[in-house]
Amino acid sequence: MARIKGVDIPNDKRIEISLTYIYGIGRQLSKKILSDAKVNLDTKAKDLTDDELTRIRKEVDKHLVEGDLRREVNMNIKTKMEINSYQGTRHKKNLPVRGQRTNRNARTHKRGSAGKGKVVANKKK
Repeated sequence: MARIKGVDIPNDKRIEISLTYIYGIGRQLSKKILSDAKVNLDTKAKDLTDDELTRIRKEVDKHLVEGDLRREVNMNIKTKMEINSYQGTRHKKNLPVRGQRTNRNARTHKRGSAGKGKVVANKKK
């Protein structure tokens, strides 16, 4: 099992798909990396030679992926929260950021476990 940027690449898949297991690499970027590294897209990950793997690693190093990308995204979110932008306040309140409705959706991802509502103090029934 090959490791690129600290991520185990699945052996039984095509290398084009296997690279997408790395955070920050999608299908398009995967194709670009493989074409720059001169590696066939249809090659299985287990069939790669050491030379091909080193070329792929060099190409991946040119892009912002994994920990560095996660860190940058978190810093961008913190910056928005500090300057009190609209998106920052939505992040603070743990509500959907990109304009989605909340009265009949956003039950699982942003608003908490299985759609449980936020606790409101002294709510009259």
